[in-house]
Amino acid sequence: MQPASTTTTKLPEPLTKTAVVILNWNGKKFLEKFLPSVLKHSQKQASVIVADNASTDDSVAFLKSVFPEIITIQNQQNGGFAKGYNDALKHVDATYYILLNSDIEVTGNWIQPVIDLMDSDPQIAACQPKIRSYHQPEKFEYAGASGGYIDGYGYPFCRGRIFQHLEEDHDQYNEPAEVFWATGACMFVRADVFRKFGGFDEDFFAHMEEIDFCWRVKHAGYKIMVCPQSTVFHVGGGTLPKQSSFKTYLNMRNNISLLYKNLPSDRLLPVFISRLILDGVAAFKFLVDGGFQDFWAVVRAHMSFYRRFNAHRIKRRAIAHRHVSCIYHGNIVADHFLKGKKKFSELQQRKFSK
Repeated sequence: MQPASTTTTKLPEPLTKTAVVILNWNGKKFLEKFLPSVLKHSQKQASVIVADNASTDDSVAFLKSVFPEIITIQNQQNGGFAKGYNDALKHVDATYYILLNSDIEVTGNWIQPVIDLMDSDPQIAACQPKIRSYHQPEKFEYAGASGGYIDGYGYPFCRGRIFQHLEEDHDQYNEPAEVFWATGACMFVRADVFRKFGGFDEDFFAHMEEIDFCWRVKHAGYKIMVCPQSTVFHVGGGTLPKQSSFKTYLNMRNNISLLYKNLPSDRLLPVFISRLILDGVAAFKFLVDGGFQDFWAVVRAHMSFYRRFNAHRIKRRAIAHRHVSCIYHGNIVADHFLKGKKKFSELQQRKFSK
């Protein structure tokens, strides 16, 4: 008999409206640092659950000894962010899931404004708070800032973050807004929608699975929102450092898969031709800069996509494609690197699809 994919230290309570679910992998130091603030600012509004993704440190023992009141779900294997959450959330009975990274410091009243916004419109499938940097708290943080967007060639960016440039937060993006994607670092999502769409694509393992999920639900007419009236602070790079060839590989591979699965037919060929050229330029730049491992990561990413092409084609056929809102119909690479546009507010708003 095969072992169960998950075990729990105790069963969750019957249906609760909101459940904060922290996916942990070898993150004892983050649990020790940030879990107290999560409990302090969440317990009156939500259940708090830690889903351990087959950690090899003593995270689980630490939780059992220091936080015995917290429900702990133990995944028997580390299937990455995507499978980790898919497995764990099968055991959580709630109206809303809050997917929260272990390296996030929450603040007072971080839950209610987002839930109120989602309660106001049943078409809102997912929402994120404002994400600011833990180490540079005056700035937005890379993974989400004040809401995620994507350009016509598949490059993601945010209100408050374009590529590596982080804006300081002066409340310039403080209005709730419909966006293209909500960050997986702190995603509020309707549980019934998450289940209806099969959760995250487990082939992604980690990186961009939340963008893929948001795009798929947008095809079905749902909205993705940001609610800046809630703020959290994110460390970032807690699992994979930014300078990682494996991260380069995952980002490149998953981005190609994301585009192939979700682009409408009339955009598929021109975008793919453009991306072949742009990814080739990126690979060459890595090589010139001495980053052979990153160069090889780009090559491996494309090889992986073509090797699994039939599987990707099956997934594409399952989606009823449509042209969706909040895509930037410009080239963010050219705008940023050639035209010097560093701020979201400098982009031409008329280029965003409505």
